[in-house]
Amino acid sequence: MITLIWLGVLLVTLTLHLRKVYSRFKDYGVNHFTPIPVLGNAGPITVRLRHVAEDFDMVYKAFPEDRFTGRFDLLRPTVIIKDLDLIKQITIKDFEHFLDHRALVDDTADPFFGRNLFSLRGQEWKDMRSTLSPAFTSSKMRGMVPFMVEVNNQMIDMIKKKIVANADGYLDCEGKDLTTRYANDVIASCAFGVKVDSHTNEENQFYLMGRDMADFGFRKIMVFLGYSSFPKLMKKFNAKLLSDETGHFFTDLVLRTMEDREVKEIVRPDMIHLLMEAKQGKLSYDEKSTKEADTGFATVEESDVGKKTINRIWSNTDLIAQATLFFVAGFETISSAMSFALHELALNPEIQDRLVQEIKENYAKTGGKFDFNCIQDLTYMDMFVSEVLRLWTPVVGMDRLCVKDYNLGRANKNATKDFILRKGEGLSIPTWSIHHNPEYYPEPYKFDPERFSEENKRNIKPFTYLPFGTGPRNCIGSRFALCEVKVMLYQLLQQIEVLPSDKTKVRAKLAKDTFNVKIEGGHWIRLKLRD
Repeated sequence: MITLIWLGVLLVTLTLHLRKVYSRFKDYGVNHFTPIPVLGNAGPITVRLRHVAEDFDMVYKAFPEDRFTGRFDLLRPTVIIKDLDLIKQITIKDFEHFLDHRALVDDTADPFFGRNLFSLRGQEWKDMRSTLSPAFTSSKMRGMVPFMVEVNNQMIDMIKKKIVANADGYLDCEGKDLTTRYANDVIASCAFGVKVDSHTNEENQFYLMGRDMADFGFRKIMVFLGYSSFPKLMKKFNAKLLSDETGHFFTDLVLRTMEDREVKEIVRPDMIHLLMEAKQGKLSYDEKSTKEADTGFATVEESDVGKKTINRIWSNTDLIAQATLFFVAGFETISSAMSFALHELALNPEIQDRLVQEIKENYAKTGGKFDFNCIQDLTYMDMFVSEVLRLWTPVVGMDRLCVKDYNLGRANKNATKDFILRKGEGLSIPTWSIHHNPEYYPEPYKFDPERFSEENKRNIKPFTYLPFGTGPRNCIGSRFALCEVKVMLYQLLQQIEVLPSDKTKVRAKLAKDTFNVKIEGGHWIRLKLRD
């Protein structure tokens, strides 16, 4: 009887608590779908019924007149921002109210994810951004392009050998696997100074560790949602995103490489060298570049936060955490963009032909020379890549954590009270949904690089194109990503024709088993030697 009484008390307490949690939006007229107890609105994601982009898109479209809507990630209320003026206020004008991201993990349990630039908060984030931003200017990217070219040649040689060895004269391959291995080898070279050939040595340790780190499958989704709603419990169980084996691998790699370079006085213009300079306080922001003369339309500009000079000493753990972040971003998000680029080339031969023509003209103009300057001169290439990043944006949304109470105003015309976002509550900006809004992009699911022609791109509304985020907390690596994608396409299309294979998904759907953006059933393409 006593046990039953206590169970009853526990059930009543839980019910009252859930009722309080799930009533957060009710009195303010903030529209949202009815949450399921404990799971909130995250049920379809956790049981893999929908991709997170599709899940957020349902909320975005369900209430078309609203400035913002609500949802519950398990027990955590989150505001979904739709109004463009509000996005501008949050990310730029009132940025100090939304300085931080929500925690992915606890920084003591998992320092390599918890101490990287994405996860750092407050003044520590500002200091790290100021420390690292000089490493991502155009002048620094210029020095890394030759490493990308070298890795790309390695991949193309492998492709050509396999095509020649096949009596049918072509190679059917899974594009995501191809570009992930290429991205792995680029980041190994450009970030760590390690030469790897993941196309020949398919199970090399560097690739296996990277795959473990970058794969945001079910376990990592649950860790992320767990820290979002039950941070103390997750910390108690020492839950982490990165396995101990992978953590030890990158710790040893970074420290050993830095020590070896100091002893042998090796200078190589890669991320390890830049991190060593950052640790010694030798990096400074010395570039005044404009968007028009940069790596493309999608490039984001550094804010005043990143251009400040600081004299802070960072620990080895902090430096390893930044190297880890470079790897995750370089391994997954860039390879995602490249795999969708190949997918669209296979389905749009007329676009591929125009791109090849521009590459031929540039090749003739430069006498076969290819460097950073060539990337700036490829107008149609930039239109093509910009449209890939719109239609298939690798990061489907931006999140922010409110660090000071903030008045968002009224959610819609029927709301009777302003909604005050409280300190510690989060919001999301649904990039995927904005990129697919027909009000901003007519026929949003049609692949059309002409949206980004010199004439048309001027008509794109501010804050409707966000592949690398916006405001001071935008993606620090936009130049690196754009360089890598364009180098791959330039060299590949000179020699290889991209065609649909028997397995190509003409009507592509997002795979539901991961936060990452990839095609259900694979990114299958056919490669042939170009005449």
